Amino acid sequence: MTEPAKTELWVQRTGTRRYTGHSSRGAEVLVGSEDVEGVFTPGELLKIAVAACSGMASDFTLSRRLGDDYDATVRVTGAADRENEVYPQIDEVMELDLSELDPEAAQRLLGVVQRAVDKYCTVGRTVKAGAQVNLSIVAE
Repeated sequence: MTEPAKTELWVQRTGTRRYTGHSSRGAEVLVGSEDVEGVFTPGELLKIAVAACSGMASDFTLSRRLGDDYDATVRVTGAADRENEVYPQIDEVMELDLSELDPEAAQRLLGVVQRAVDKYCTVGRTVKAGAQVNLSIVAE
């Protein structure tokens, strides 16, 4: 079995503090300053990545128990510490309708979901562990 091709990612400058993020699979995302309409800031993308990862890490567990068409929303917040230029805390709230489950079954499911996120959410695990980021600058 051959391995799928690695997805290439890059951003391209489109204006003052404005970029378009690209993937070799054809996806695009607009990135810019907080004062620009219609774009995500890099920090917002980080938080969305954490929330989406939690949702995706729990998807199999939840769909198996609640059905393929279950509704889930993961809200995410985290204020920047501008003095140190970091996000010291990112908070997520996963909203699920478990009204069809009895309270004990709902609690058990929530525990399984938490363990799935803790084990399989690569983005969240990376943020918690910290990651080394290396920047090389190539002048043409």
